Amino acid sequence: MSKLKILLKNLGPGLLFASMAIGTSHLVLSTKAGAQYGWIMIIPIILANVLKYPFFEFGVRYTNVTNRTLIEGYLNRGKGYLWFYAFITLISTFTILATLYVVTSGLFINLFKINDASVSMVALGLFAFISALLIIGKYKFLETSLKLVVSILFIALIVTTALVIFKGNVATADNFVPLPIFNEVGILFLIGLVGWMPTAVEASSWISLWTIEKFKITNTKLSLPEALQEFNVGYLLTGLLAIFFMVIGWMTLYGTNTVISGNAVAFSDQLIQMFTTHIGEWTYAFIATAAFATMFSTCMTAHDALARVSLDIIGLLSPKTKTNKLQFSVAIILLAIVNFLVITVFSGNMGQLVALATFVSFVLAPIIGYMNLKNVMSTDLPASAQPGKGLRIMTYLGILFLSFFAIYYCWMIFF
Repeated sequence: MSKLKILLKNLGPGLLFASMAIGTSHLVLSTKAGAQYGWIMIIPIILANVLKYPFFEFGVRYTNVTNRTLIEGYLNRGKGYLWFYAFITLISTFTILATLYVVTSGLFINLFKINDASVSMVALGLFAFISALLIIGKYKFLETSLKLVVSILFIALIVTTALVIFKGNVATADNFVPLPIFNEVGILFLIGLVGWMPTAVEASSWISLWTIEKFKITNTKLSLPEALQEFNVGYLLTGLLAIFFMVIGWMTLYGTNTVISGNAVAFSDQLIQMFTTHIGEWTYAFIATAAFATMFSTCMTAHDALARVSLDIIGLLSPKTKTNKLQFSVAIILLAIVNFLVITVFSGNMGQLVALATFVSFVLAPIIGYMNLKNVMSTDLPASAQPGKGLRIMTYLGILFLSFFAIYYCWMIFF
């Protein structure tokens, strides 16, 4: 079997990570970065992807060597570590998933012109459909389907980016004045971009849980180099797609003086409309499908991951709790019900809920990064499997990088 075939067969947790990451951080934030500030935004995108890399890599490394989840590693460091992570997960459970489904529902309505449907009703349909897929298909279906979805999405984005580059930049308006990056609005946007690029740091445990699930269904365990190679493919794909989205935004909107919507759904529709003007009406269905597939796959992976994380945390905090095969299905359904209620009850305040989730996730990210480092540098791993000096240095740089933005973010919010 060729090395390429082996790699494709091994694809799993890294692919799911890529699918989960290319949601609003890519479709909305990366595209908006290029649209508002131009090509210069490739610098923070690359920096964020490079300096956050160790935090996510450690999730694969720890689990592959120890056969335990990263969350179990937190418990081994002390119960306070686990309670801390449980708090972050609780905030994410009631905010991030609801937000993803709202954005996906809005895209479905806007892009496919179903104007007589409400966001909450479309969200209910998506909750029911995705829950059924996850309960019936479980991890194996998720992995298999996402290989197809991510492949189609990657090809679609390569074609779209090539078309945009071939067409060239849109004409710059005569009265165009570039937006300043280093004012309050620009810094806050930069903070959001860095915070969610490629995704929130707490998602490092999600990869860990998918790795465990991959072990279970295949009854085989990859070597550490093979597991890291598989993850690196997914991570590289995530970074490339972020750059593609940034280039698309830069070449279709930058310099046009277009008033860019602050609403994720409205902006996505705005972007699609710009494609039809810039390239041609024939691209609408093509781009609309790619945009919806991006958010749909993100909903699936995030829903699956949050169910697994919640069960893992509960099991570790309450070891006497009996485990059974129905728990995953119950967790999926409960997450769907709770987040649908959040959408229904807090529909007018979703922005505030997202702001809370962003604050908690972003400000506490350096601490989670440090917790991950503590796990892989502990006696749980033999010295030969611990990260090398270069990766450790990059980890400390990443912690400093995120700490600087977190402190500045708190200063801007509170002062």
